[in-house]
Amino acid sequence: MSKLDAKIPEGPLSDKWTKYKASMKLVSPNNRKKLDIIVVGTGIAGAPAAASLAEMGYNVKVFCFQDSARRAHSVAAQGGINASRNNKNDGDSVYRLFYDMIKGGDYRAREANVYRVAEVSSDIIDQLTAQGVPFAREYGGTLANRTFGGVQVSRTFYAQGQTGQQVLLGAYSALKRQVAKGKIQMLSRQQMLELVLVDGKAKGIVTRNLVSGDIESHAAHAVVLASGGYGTIYYLSTLAVNSNGSAAWQAYKKGAFFGNPSFVQIHPTSIPVLNDYQAKLTLMSESLRNDGRIWVPKSKDDKRLPNEIPDEERDYYLERRYPAFGNLVPRDVAARAAKERCDNGFGVGKTGLAVYLDFRDAVKKQGVKAIQGKYGNLFDLYQKITGDSPYETPMMIYPAGHYTMGGLWVDYNLMTTIPGLFAIGEANFSDHGANRLGASSLMQGAGDGYFILPYTISNYLADEITTPLPSTDIPEFQEAVENAKMRLQKFLDIKGTKSITSFHKRLGKIMWDYVGMSRNEEGLKKAIELIDQLQKEFWVDVRVPGKLDEINQELEKASRVADFFELAKLMAIDALNRKESCGAHFREESQTEGGEAQRIDKDYSYVSAWEYKGNDKDPVLHKETLTFDNIEVKVRSYK
Repeated sequence: MSKLDAKIPEGPLSDKWTKYKASMKLVSPNNRKKLDIIVVGTGIAGAPAAASLAEMGYNVKVFCFQDSARRAHSVAAQGGINASRNNKNDGDSVYRLFYDMIKGGDYRAREANVYRVAEVSSDIIDQLTAQGVPFAREYGGTLANRTFGGVQVSRTFYAQGQTGQQVLLGAYSALKRQVAKGKIQMLSRQQMLELVLVDGKAKGIVTRNLVSGDIESHAAHAVVLASGGYGTIYYLSTLAVNSNGSAAWQAYKKGAFFGNPSFVQIHPTSIPVLNDYQAKLTLMSESLRNDGRIWVPKSKDDKRLPNEIPDEERDYYLERRYPAFGNLVPRDVAARAAKERCDNGFGVGKTGLAVYLDFRDAVKKQGVKAIQGKYGNLFDLYQKITGDSPYETPMMIYPAGHYTMGGLWVDYNLMTTIPGLFAIGEANFSDHGANRLGASSLMQGAGDGYFILPYTISNYLADEITTPLPSTDIPEFQEAVENAKMRLQKFLDIKGTKSITSFHKRLGKIMWDYVGMSRNEEGLKKAIELIDQLQKEFWVDVRVPGKLDEINQELEKASRVADFFELAKLMAIDALNRKESCGAHFREESQTEGGEAQRIDKDYSYVSAWEYKGNDKDPVLHKETLTFDNIEVKVRSYK
């Protein structure tokens, strides 16, 4: 018997959010000052949520492990943010954005949540513009748009190739305004270690001060996790090195179900691995596929320089296979196509694990100045890393671990299965199904933070007005503190011979080889065995130097990698359970004759929500059945 209740409002899809807001419980302004909220994370979901809640009158505590809220990984988003405003008069609408997201996610997302974020998307652009985000503009002053993968309209608003940074700065300014007013207490250099439950409700967290090493307790009436995704489980990814899934994982171990953990996006356009010493990979924005053409030589092992290969000897394989969308197919499709070409011997570069992204034709047609205006900082970044100028020679790109569609399961209120614990942005599973469309991450995060959570959390807090803020001296907090200290001390006591990074690298290799772009039953079973073996070795032979009560970055890494072992196993279990292919989850046993993903709707049209039962016990699967009343479910085609 499933314990899931998505709490989707009744009525037509287009009316659900409006009716919800009209009928939800309210907290009056004079009562909001009696309520405390914790927000973990300061990215494009957390900063807007904290600023909005404080503006409403709630008392907010915000936590991040960086030294500044501005260093949240959202700064790395490059290409843009989606909104259904139909600026280009090319047929866009709220329904079209909703349709594209459902289709792009291969029909594995919840209709009501996706439609809601499409509804609020236009408000997000107004909010950000008012905050001073310098979106690109047309000659007449109107906001400019460009297209992104998986769509046939222009709906992506952008600030050259640094949209995430500019959008985050807008949210940061709103956050700091509330800090100055005394409504937000900002705590940086803090790592969340434990979620504290009182009478079954989320009532606080335990953190480690990363400067002093002190273990600290913080109480609240509700906790919001805006802590991002877990793409660094692959070790090499486009994410910041310190990005991690530990906050969400601690919530999972306290009873929050984990939704679709195996749905991980491999981004098709990353700078390939250059050496064995890299700690991360560098993203090249999907926006580049607007003007760049992807190709490989038609002949295997062609060692000529790219500019020496004539057009008739080039295979523009995305344009050949998907003529309707060409180079702007969704990310999962583009990534698998690149892997297929390289696996079959057509890859370029020293390793053969790269394809070309070529701007020759765009530069000829539009001129260097126009291309520079769109992508200048991205071209500069590429040249700084590789030494090659994309204006003169094609970029080399290859897929890399990027975004996680999986995350904590939430209902329509964005609340997890733990009352009072909310998850927003990439920390939840809700809006992207099995594959996220480009430029929809900023849209979902900002939508959750600015326009959705402030309503839904009030609906919960209306019943908490008379509940006093719990003391951090009560047994629940004291026990959580002791558990956190014991776990950290355990790392220090192992005194093994191998570094934490070496274990993370080895885990990442297992995940990339067996739970990466392509998966099969034999490989997934092998992955689970290898993860178990590596985890056992970790707990007897990892070396964590230093002490608990001081700055200790190795200790930080140890706790995160330990969580990654457990999460990696759940990802493999989820991927093994889902015997279909859908979106970024590609099971080799389930593909069309043309090598495309083949869904099995009659068996797998559900969200997999996993319940933790203990370290030595198998997790329990709960299924949220997905119904599609407003869209025709069919084979996803971009041809």
